[in-house]
Amino acid sequence: MELVMAVAVGILFMLGVYLILSKSLLRVILGTSLLTHGVHLLLLTMAGLKRGAPPLLGGEADAYVDPVPQALILTSIVISFGVTAFFLVLAYRAHQTAPEDDGGGAREGGEMP
Repeated sequence: MELVMAVAVGILFMLGVYLILSKSLLRVILGTSLLTHGVHLLLLTMAGLKRGAPPLLGGEADAYVDPVPQALILTSIVISFGVTAFFLVLAYRAHQTAPEDDGGGAREGGEMP
């Protein structure tokens, strides 16, 4: 199972970096989102994958999964959704001021209304 997760993390990282390196602002936002989801899967895999074990330690439980990484990843997912929403609003505002999707136009023009 860890091998499948490692391959999935590698694919998400590869796609995320490829999209971040493009000039389109929407692709950069999607790449950032894919990269954060890759990090989430990486942290979950590093914490250990156990099947059939409860996430909380009970009185008579023999095997359990550590709930701390899962709670941290859940918090990170919420933060990443907030950051993605902020990036989308920022991209919308940038599209209103400079309709070109190319990121180079904003750097070269330098004018802000």
